[in-house]
Amino acid sequence: MYKNYNMNQLILPLDVEKKLQENDIAQHIHQLVESIPEEAFAPFKQETGCPAYHPRMMLKIILCGYTQSVFSGRRIEDLVKDSVRMMWLAQGYEPSYRTINRFRVHPQMQELLRQCFVQFRCQLVEEKVIDEQAIFIDGTKIEANANKFTFKWKKSIETFHANLIQKSNDIYESLVREQIMPAIERENEEQLSIEELGQVAEQLEKVVADYTTKMEETENSTLRKELRRQRKTPKQLLKQVKDWQKRKQTYETDLTIMGPRNSYSKTDPDATFMRMKDDYMKNGQLKAGYNIQAATQNQYTLAYDIFPNPTDTKTLKPFLQTIEQQFMALPTYIVADAGYGSEANYEELIQTRERTPLIPYGMYRKEQKRAYKKNLFKTVNWLYDEETDTYTCPNGKNMRFQSI
Repeated sequence: MYKNYNMNQLILPLDVEKKLQENDIAQHIHQLVESIPEEAFAPFKQETGCPAYHPRMMLKIILCGYTQSVFSGRRIEDLVKDSVRMMWLAQGYEPSYRTINRFRVHPQMQELLRQCFVQFRCQLVEEKVIDEQAIFIDGTKIEANANKFTFKWKKSIETFHANLIQKSNDIYESLVREQIMPAIERENEEQLSIEELGQVAEQLEKVVADYTTKMEETENSTLRKELRRQRKTPKQLLKQVKDWQKRKQTYETDLTIMGPRNSYSKTDPDATFMRMKDDYMKNGQLKAGYNIQAATQNQYTLAYDIFPNPTDTKTLKPFLQTIEQQFMALPTYIVADAGYGSEANYEELIQTRERTPLIPYGMYRKEQKRAYKKNLFKTVNWLYDEETDTYTCPNGKNMRFQSI
């Protein structure tokens, strides 16, 4: 005997919410998104065209897909048609993968995600899952989806650019000195701009055109040969100046994209080349990636930011500023590992922000060992005289600190 199974029979209830278990992840996502203020969704509203899907619904199905480790737009579209959670969150709508991907790359999506983090933290505090006494900061490097051979190095670009400036200045001065072309009005005496290189190229084109006209007008083969010889130098310089103009444009664009960084990837200009933790070849290979900083408590991520710095030391100050401006007020205690331990960071936390850092410095653990404390050749173990500002070495000689 089998239980009743009939595909032609209408089954009740029709409400898919009844299929969800108590405290299902979909219900928590629903509560989180519904707690976001309506003003955060105002930029998504369109006055023209077909009525759009509600951004709350779109955000819910994307977050639900992410909780299931589904990140592809096509797979999220399939889940909306197959998953009970997705059906309930979408309330019968079935947006295509194109609609999902367009929503994800909307210019206001970053602000919407920030609102999610803010509301998520408020819920955690309200339910007393976390307190507001401390945050734990750490970073991790994530490899970018970029070709590893598309690197651009700042030092190389600056070297090539400096050589180009020197050569172009020398050529320009020689052309003016030999009266091949008149002097032009320059904005900067140190280097020729792209527009000024274009003016030099125009003058050289006129010179080359004059020689060509004279060659066509004369029938004397000896004179024509001499004119061709005289035209050779400005013609070569014209080709070189045009090449310099293109290269200078490229160098300036590269330096603008790079900003304060030392490298970037041509296929992913936001990525910076850095050493990753997973070095399978054991050769310190540089790969394009990002340094993701996260502030957590009780295993919940409360704030995040992305930095191009390979080390964590220089990311603490701007990350704290991001937390204060976009996510929440800083708690009393800031906890991090030794990678953040530096005098500048301690000064920032204690004096500027009046917070208590629970951050060890690089040598802290080593200094606690007995062998280190008994090592007489370590300066920190020498006797110090405050009045004379001198140290006494193991040989009994007084030594004054001069420089590091």
